[in-house]
Amino acid sequence: MTLRLALALLLLAAPPARAEEVVLGLSQNSISIDTTFSGSEILLFGAIKREVAIPPDELGVVVTIAGPSQPLDVRRKERRFGIWVNVDTVEVDSAPSFYAVATSGPWNEVLSQVEDLRHKISIPRAIRSVGAPSSVQNAQDFTDAIIRIRSRTGAYQTNEGAVDLSEQTLFRTSVDLPSNLTEGAYVTRIFLTRRAAVVSKYETVIDVRKVGMERWLFELSRDNAMIYGLMSLTIAIGAGWGASAAFRLLRRG
Repeated sequence: MTLRLALALLLLAAPPARAEEVVLGLSQNSISIDTTFSGSEILLFGAIKREVAIPPDELGVVVTIAGPSQPLDVRRKERRFGIWVNVDTVEVDSAPSFYAVATSGPWNEVLSQVEDLRHKISIPRAIRSVGAPSSVQNAQDFTDAIIRIRSRTGAYQTNEGAVDLSEQTLFRTSVDLPSNLTEGAYVTRIFLTRRAAVVSKYETVIDVRKVGMERWLFELSRDNAMIYGLMSLTIAIGAGWGASAAFRLLRRG
């Protein structure tokens, strides 16, 4: 009797099994940055594991990849007396160095605003900016400027309908990574949604590291800033002298 009671209590205390879970695969779970690195493409593919029949509601899949976040200052310039000057500055607390989001369908059909706010999935939600000075008007414009500038360089990407979903079971998508990646952990999240609400979430990490000469220079700049500075100065002087010598030879010829 005691054993039966203990088993019943364990079953009640155990979390309920999820009806749908993600089984994910990556074309590569680590990226090495060297002097020849010109960008990369990550292929994500997976399946939905179920213990029940497929629900009648349409399934949605949302994939995000976020690079390391960092604070930054955003300045607004205005033309005064014929010159451009900084008039306002807002410190953004945290902005991902890279952020890509892909969906299996139109954004409003796949994810509600409430779920976006809860899980911080869209690009504006992934950027945290609080405590702007009271003297600054339209503080949201500074966040919009970050998104606009980084979207032009491919650092921020929103790809609606880029996730290929088959039979509500198999999915795949690809994300292009630019050449100017920041070193660190790139958090990859997959959300399953029904009726625009998140029903399951999966998370993993893609490791991005500098290797070879890139790694050596990076560590030298951190550990021996003086040596790194002197070496950079020497290279700059040598390059300038070489260019000058080549120019003199061309003039003589």
